[in-house]
Amino acid sequence: QVQLKESGGGLVQAGGSLRLSCAASGRTFNGYAMGWFRQAPGKEREFVAAISWTGGTTYYADSLKGRFTISRDHGKGTVYLQMNALKPEDTALYYCAAPRSTVYRGSNYPQDFGSWGQGTQVTVSS
Repeated sequence: QVQLKESGGGLVQAGGSLRLSCAASGRTFNGYAMGWFRQAPGKEREFVAAISWTGGTTYYADSLKGRFTISRDHGKGTVYLQMNALKPEDTALYYCAAPRSTVYRGSNYPQDFGSWGQGTQVTVSS
């Protein structure tokens, strides 16, 4: 499995920005798309964004398009989530995840992702 570790979370005021990072180690990172999910207290884990292995294709939750941007740096083995114009409803634990297969067709179902990080907390104050 790929080991994933998120960082970059924190407390920010509404309207602010944060950039989350996800560093991969262990089993080769090569060939995998990567995704971000989030889970707020009392709610189900929801898809945020994903990016293909090449970085040429990105996927976003409809509600987040225009505010969040996913990217990756192969040289650093890191995936990023740039979050702008943050809202209190963006408060959640954010997880980085790798799909179960190197064949990824844009699924937004958590069960299609087999490797998960521990999460990084994002709190947006009003």
